[in-house]
Amino acid sequence: MSGEIRFQSRDGLNLYAKSYGPVDAELTVLCLHGLTRNHKDFEPLIEKLSPNHRYIGLDVRGRGQSERDPNSSNYRLDIYTQDIQELLKVLTYKKLVLIGTSMGGLLSLILSQILSEELVGVVLNDVGPKLEKIGLDRIAGYVGSFIEHDSWEDAALAVQKSQISAFPDFKFEDWLAFAKRTHRKLENGKIVLDYDPAIAESLKNIQIDVSAEMQTWALFAATYKRPLLVIRGEISDLFSSDTAAKMVHRHGRATIVTVPNTGHAPILDEPICVKSIEKFLRKLED
Repeated sequence: MSGEIRFQSRDGLNLYAKSYGPVDAELTVLCLHGLTRNHKDFEPLIEKLSPNHRYIGLDVRGRGQSERDPNSSNYRLDIYTQDIQELLKVLTYKKLVLIGTSMGGLLSLILSQILSEELVGVVLNDVGPKLEKIGLDRIAGYVGSFIEHDSWEDAALAVQKSQISAFPDFKFEDWLAFAKRTHRKLENGKIVLDYDPAIAESLKNIQIDVSAEMQTWALFAATYKRPLLVIRGEISDLFSSDTAAKMVHRHGRATIVTVPNTGHAPILDEPICVKSIEKFLRKLED
């Protein structure tokens, strides 16, 4: 069972989320996507997980079916967090789990500090308190580069060009599916990326220095009181193995899963991810 959730932000934007599974489930899993993605990013995973859980996929403002913000300076983590809090106000749930990919993982760290006992577990997908500059530079190289494509096949080839280093084992059908999750068709038939190109400006606000890193590690400390699953792509250029190991050590009870020959960020439908996430969720139901 699935359904649309439409709600408003504090500053009046119309935002969108999609619900999958029974609304009275014991566990509600809130899925938070990365910088240029949308709720569809999690559909390959949701299709393979237990239908007994409820999953909520959010389109952060400026992405997917959520309204574009006329003020691009609002494309930042604190505003996104406020939007998520507004979404939670319209949801009914018993236990809440966060699955955050990349930017969504950073949002999960912030929410870990804000939410109380209703948040029972967190999954971080290829992200941590320290981000590698080489990965950020690569992402900055393609974010906001809008090209109109004449066909889904052309869009798939464009995605392949920008993401091949992260997914060297993908076949063309994988790239086509990737394109359909990240693009939309305009009324004129052209196919474009499904986000506001103005979000590229937000990358300029990311600081990589000792002070910023210390602040993010302090945020990470909020996860200590909850079960944590850390997923890392083996060849990720944004999230290092050293940072992942440090997170697990500091948390004390966290589990790390490495996805072979995959970069930033795993789709999460990989068998090792599905198995690990399902096991994690089942434990949280008890």
